[in-house]
Amino acid sequence: MEIKQMVESIVRELLNSLEQQSVKRPKVLYIFYDSTAHEAFTDHFIWLTNHHVNYDRLCLDGEASSWLGKHQIECGGYGKTIASDEFAPSPLEVPLDYEGIVIPEIDLDNAARAALGMKGTIISEIIFSTLVQNKFVLIGDDISGLKRADRRTLRTLTLPKAYVNLFDYYKMELQMYGVEFGPLKQLAEMAVHKIQPGPEVPNIAINIETEERIEKNNSMVYEGRLISADWVEREFKSKPFGSLRVGKRTIISSLAQDMLKDKGITIDYAAGR
Repeated sequence: MEIKQMVESIVRELLNSLEQQSVKRPKVLYIFYDSTAHEAFTDHFIWLTNHHVNYDRLCLDGEASSWLGKHQIECGGYGKTIASDEFAPSPLEVPLDYEGIVIPEIDLDNAARAALGMKGTIISEIIFSTLVQNKFVLIGDDISGLKRADRRTLRTLTLPKAYVNLFDYYKMELQMYGVEFGPLKQLAEMAVHKIQPGPEVPNIAINIETEERIEKNNSMVYEGRLISADWVEREFKSKPFGSLRVGKRTIISSLAQDMLKDKGITIDYAAGR
């Protein structure tokens, strides 16, 4: 009787497995700088699972190697002919199996490489491959630009102002190539919306060259791409405002954020822009 129940249990498990395989769910890839960074994103994975989106986690092991499950993925280097894991895909091949890539944090070095089209690191090569395949790349916007290992080594959480401005510039360049930045806590929601789009939001044209704005009820709507400290100072002197409404893809430099905070100006991110 026990053997019969065991066989029945195995058969049911196999049938359930076949049913799950027959319905192929979309899948996204999360990239983390080390094997423990993903622990802070459990809510993201719950959100994806509840919306029928599968996910994998790729953990970096240095700049030129990483782990995807049990496979070690490596960038090719000069004179290197044998990979340590011959069954692992190359970084350029990784995005083939995914609808898009989510990178919660990116550092200054990898942002620069990706913005300049340079290879040589896992992240820069995966971003390049994903964009070439017209798939989405989502990156956290409220980040410092310093990777976790550098923060631990240097015992600091932020970049100097000059590097912050450079980091903001590279982020703006990446946006021009198709990379999207969003609040860290909303990346999973953004990924689901990319895969399962809801009702279309009316398209609002954004002119990168000009800074269009609408002033109403002591509030200003900014429709450009980059807000600098100079712009905040100039506009506030022209006509003081209490709140600033910007699109989700608008980048606010670190110095501009500090200035807005000092002046008591609230920032409101408009949906669908």
